[in-house]
Amino acid sequence: MIEIRFHGRGGQGAVTSAELLALAAIKEGKYALAFPSFGPERRGAPVVAFCRISDEKIKVRAVIYQPDIVLVLDPSILRLVDVGNGLKPDGILVANTRFSPEKIKKELGIKNRLATVDATKIAREELGVPITNTTMLGALIRAAGLVDRTSIIEPLRERFGRLAERNIKAFERAYDETKILE
Repeated sequence: MIEIRFHGRGGQGAVTSAELLALAAIKEGKYALAFPSFGPERRGAPVVAFCRISDEKIKVRAVIYQPDIVLVLDPSILRLVDVGNGLKPDGILVANTRFSPEKIKKELGIKNRLATVDATKIAREELGVPITNTTMLGALIRAAGLVDRTSIIEPLRERFGRLAERNIKAFERAYDETKILE
């Protein structure tokens, strides 16, 4: 089983990202579960969402404390929250940042594999707003290969309707522009 923790801010789509990833995994015949963890947070407050993907039925429904992958949708979260807390030693951190993976790895003392992409820039250019959920899914799938990149297209079309093509373009750009550092 692969466990993913999503860090973002209210309104950025962390919960939607987890759900879309789960739908793509289910489309491939896998088992998946996505769920949020928040209380009275408001738009802009830090939020966390989770996703589990497995080839077998998923019985555990608890919060993920030791993720295989951590996805960070908002660059300010990198310095606000210990996003690497509990990340498995062979885990991957996927972050939205305009800085190089080398700089982020050094500044934050990250020992794990790191993937970075300037998702905010891509989202602004492709969507017209800095909502990075679909953009960061491109980076996540590039870095971790959890599902085939084509499996996300149908869930994006169903979720975003007339805005789907712009979200697909943002997803594809992020997939192509993600930098990975071992």
